[in-house]
Amino acid sequence: MSDTAFSSLQLAAPFLANLDQLGYKDMTPVQAATLPLALAGRDLIAQAKTGSGKTAAFGIGMLLKLNPTLFAVQGLVMCPTRELADQVANELRRLARGIGNVKVVVLTGGISMRPQIASLEFGAHIVVGTPGRIRDHLQRRTLDLARLRTLVLDEADRMTDMGFYDEIAAIVRECPAHRQTLLFSATYPDDIRAATARFLRDPLEVAVDTAHAPARIEQRFYEIGFDGRVDAVARLLRHHRPTSAIAFCNTKARCREVADALREQGFSALALYGEMEQRERDETLVRFANRSCAVLVATDVAARGIDIAGLEAVINVDVSKDPEVHVHRVGRTGRAGANGLALSLCAPNEKRWVRLIEDAQGFTAEWHALDELADDDGAVDPAPMITLCVSGGKKDKLRPGDLLGALTGDAGLTKEQVGKIAIFEFVSYVALDRRVAQQAFDRLNGGNPLGPEFGTIKGRNFKMRFIDD
Repeated sequence: MSDTAFSSLQLAAPFLANLDQLGYKDMTPVQAATLPLALAGRDLIAQAKTGSGKTAAFGIGMLLKLNPTLFAVQGLVMCPTRELADQVANELRRLARGIGNVKVVVLTGGISMRPQIASLEFGAHIVVGTPGRIRDHLQRRTLDLARLRTLVLDEADRMTDMGFYDEIAAIVRECPAHRQTLLFSATYPDDIRAATARFLRDPLEVAVDTAHAPARIEQRFYEIGFDGRVDAVARLLRHHRPTSAIAFCNTKARCREVADALREQGFSALALYGEMEQRERDETLVRFANRSCAVLVATDVAARGIDIAGLEAVINVDVSKDPEVHVHRVGRTGRAGANGLALSLCAPNEKRWVRLIEDAQGFTAEWHALDELADDDGAVDPAPMITLCVSGGKKDKLRPGDLLGALTGDAGLTKEQVGKIAIFEFVSYVALDRRVAQQAFDRLNGGNPLGPEFGTIKGRNFKMRFIDD
């Protein structure tokens, strides 16, 4: 038996069986380094990048300390963004199948407090949320942390960067003194070390897999003039033709400019930046994750916590002034053993930032000329999928299987023609093969007497529409 196998840990047979069913065979480096310490009850500071398996690293220890018969909050995970909180909560629910009926509640902003309060009133074992909303519930006394056993700060560096330190400190003051605290962070600079020192008790520090493997990510730098940056992005996309790419910008104004210009040239592109309405943000992320949108043009703050599998390319529309930000941008591609491509546009006044990146990463930038690229002005292929929005969600008891059943039954699609399904409280999104989507819509409608915009799912009528540029 391998010493990195999950079976090498002292875990109950049902829990191990569930891990095996979920595909958890061998521990990732961060799991192997932290899980034995977490299971022993030690406070931890763990440096680990996004996508390294850190949710299981802190989640398994947290779950094994739970008393499922006690309906009190025993675990709390703080995350910088709603998207990361949702990802963590979903993974904890999967891991908890080997224990029993464990209730995980998500507390994030952008949605009404009322359903969150109702969920807490019925009892919760684990709360996952953003600092601002968690503090709101504590102030309203709708969240009680008196029985908390495990506190997790996930992506602590990002939370402090985003100005959440005061909220985090206030939440920690509400936690019992005798608890386990696990801090996970991609970086752990001295200022964060000093700020978080009082949250932890004699912590052990683990630094594993903190940098993305450069050998799998090809970085190319393109020198451009002070004008023509948007056209350069389009030229890179036409030449390399990634099926999915994130284009990073330093400002939301640049974000909107680039996304608008790309759409005018026929690209399936959406912008993601701060101050967007939550519904619009949700739809943007759903469409990019399910391949209904090929290019996400985003600011760094807006993209934090987003982990898109199979991302083929990252384009730095603007060079970041912070070398660590550049590393995190680039590290979103080339994951899970795949090769990645990172393309950076650089005006003359940005070369000093590239030199900082070279020093930080210990490499020499590989410069290319845009003129080397084939000037392909041909038509741009649309995204392979299109998103169907259904006006019904968790509150209507809709489940992924209901949508899949309707689409592969009444609508006549194959499973391969149905992509990702995302179900929210009041709305659901499903990706359909663009070539057959309208046909499937018409079949679901079937001459519905309520009108052409209604379809029948699970014997009930729901309003439907396609979300497209």
